[in-house]
Amino acid sequence: MHDPEDDLEADNALEGFADQFERDDRRPACQLYLVSPLDVSGAFADRLARALDAGPVAAFQFRVKDMDQHAAARLAEPLQRLCADREVAFIVNDSVSLAKRLGADGVHLGQEDGDPREARATLGPAVQIGVTCHDSRHLAMGAGEAGADYVAFGSFYPTTTKEVRHRAEPAILSWWTTLFELPCVAIGGITPANAQPLIDAGADFLAVSGSVWNGDEAAAVRAFAELLAQGKTR
Repeated sequence: MHDPEDDLEADNALEGFADQFERDDRRPACQLYLVSPLDVSGAFADRLARALDAGPVAAFQFRVKDMDQHAAARLAEPLQRLCADREVAFIVNDSVSLAKRLGADGVHLGQEDGDPREARATLGPAVQIGVTCHDSRHLAMGAGEAGADYVAFGSFYPTTTKEVRHRAEPAILSWWTTLFELPCVAIGGITPANAQPLIDAGADFLAVSGSVWNGDEAAAVRAFAELLAQGKTR
């Protein structure tokens, strides 16, 4: 049962990190996590290949909505092969059953997409399970206790990729990475121009979509790669 005192303790702890935007050097360098647009038909496979070849990408999330699973699998399979050839983790958004069908590297769960424990039982110990936690310390701690492999916070900036109902501040990344080893993902409206505060605050991954697919995907990935490389040498 949710104890309100847990939120109070988390809020008090967060206050101490409000101005601490110094990355813990003991954590691995921040990495790029691509999220697909909703339309991955047509020439998207070529665009994905260009993006993956433009710079280091740790993971790619296959995110489609309101689609029959058979059709989704047909679209996913060539993209999954591109990722496998480049050793990029292939993550399925929302659907544990599709992730199992594809033998995906992972699944990303929203708050209404099921329990990480059930996903683990279905997919096995090797599959990466991520959980959307919005701007909530309570949800993130619960996801960690349920066996998630990473937690995602956001939206940090305005975005047109999805409806924004929660706004997160960089301080939550500092709080999380100071107290927990579990990786955290920053998501929501992130561009090469506004990503630095999130990197400094401790984000382990930057999840990006519109800033890559709404323009020249290769140029965008190169810009992120340059930014993240600077972080490694700071």
